[in-house]
Amino acid sequence: MSDLYVAGKEEQKKIDDLELDLPAQKGRFSSVNVFPSGVRFETQEEGENIVLLLRMHWVTNIPWIFLSIIFLLAPLVLSSFPIISFLPWRFQIMSLIIWYLLVTAFIFERFLVWFFNVYIITDQRIVDVDFYNLLYKEVSDAQLEKIQDVTYKMGGVVRILFDFGDVFIQTAGTEPNFDFLAVANPSRVVSVLEKLRERKKGKGVP
Repeated sequence: MSDLYVAGKEEQKKIDDLELDLPAQKGRFSSVNVFPSGVRFETQEEGENIVLLLRMHWVTNIPWIFLSIIFLLAPLVLSSFPIISFLPWRFQIMSLIIWYLLVTAFIFERFLVWFFNVYIITDQRIVDVDFYNLLYKEVSDAQLEKIQDVTYKMGGVVRILFDFGDVFIQTAGTEPNFDFLAVANPSRVVSVLEKLRERKKGKGVP
C-alpha cells in the first residue's frame, strides 16, 4: 500500500529487540501494521502490546472493485437499450438513484469487511477478528504458549508475485485452530510468531 512510513525510534527499537524480519510499516489502510500506535482491541489487557495487525492483502480487493466499476458504468451502457423507457421520467430517475444507492452500499459493505477483518499478534497471544457485518462479528484468541505448530501456504502466480498466502496455526487442547488468510509476507509472519513463542519460553512460560 502507499500508506506506509519509516518507523520512529521507539518502534524501531521494539522491532530490533524482537529481531523482526519485517519492514516497519503502518497506515490506516495498510494490510501490514508493525507495532501500530493508537490501536486497541476490546479484550486487550493492560501491558499487552500489539506486535502485528494484519489484514488480507490489498490485491484481494481487486475483484469486488472491478465489479463495482462495472455496476457504476452499467446505467450508462444500458442507456443505449431503453429497458425502462416506458416508465415516466420521474420513475426512471428514481430507479437510477436506487441503483446507485445499492452500488454504494455494496462498496461500503465490501470495504468494511476487508478493513475490520483483522488478525492480531500481540506479545501474549493471537486474536482473529471475523467481521461479517455491522451487527455481527466473531472474535477468537489463543495464548502464544498454546500454539503447537505454525505453517504457511502459497500457491498460484498472483500470490507468489505479490507475496501473500495463508498462515495456519495449530493450537493445543480445546483451543480453536487459526487461519490467517491471504496475509502479506506469510513466511515472515510465521517467523515473527516463532520468535514470540521462543521469547515466551525464555521467560519461563510453560
